[in-house]
Amino acid sequence: MLKVYNYDIVFQEIPDEVTLALNISNCPNRCEGCHSPWLWQDKGEPITDALLDQLVQQYASALTCVCFMGGDADPEAVEHYAAYLKKHYPNMKTAWYSGMETLPESTNIHCFDYIKTGAYKAELGGLKSPNTNQRLYRITETDGPQPIPIYKPK
Repeated sequence: MLKVYNYDIVFQEIPDEVTLALNISNCPNRCEGCHSPWLWQDKGEPITDALLDQLVQQYASALTCVCFMGGDADPEAVEHYAAYLKKHYPNMKTAWYSGMETLPESTNIHCFDYIKTGAYKAELGGLKSPNTNQRLYRITETDGPQPIPIYKPK
């Protein structure tokens, strides 16, 4: 079960999108130097279709994207809720920030418009560092995952 610890409207996580970032608790990755170690705890409100509806409708006039920040303890649930959003809000983009290096082979990446992979490694920096191990992909229907060019991964 996914739980949202908190959420915010953000402008930098997904390029050119006004994003509802859902911070998912119970992170199994425990990255050294994590900027959100409180998300390691299993706390927060369970994510449901109704909760997603409430949040999207509350901020609909401002949002262009919903991003699951975490959820690595239950990738199938992240995919489920992204698919739900795509079905019920076809103009809303979906994103997943995962700390996994690779997603499970069973993941349907087409439930997402953007996917970030890779654990945070302080010595390599985050997505904007030229040395980062992290990758942010734009998912296209025909070509699959394509790196987003504004980030220059190693």
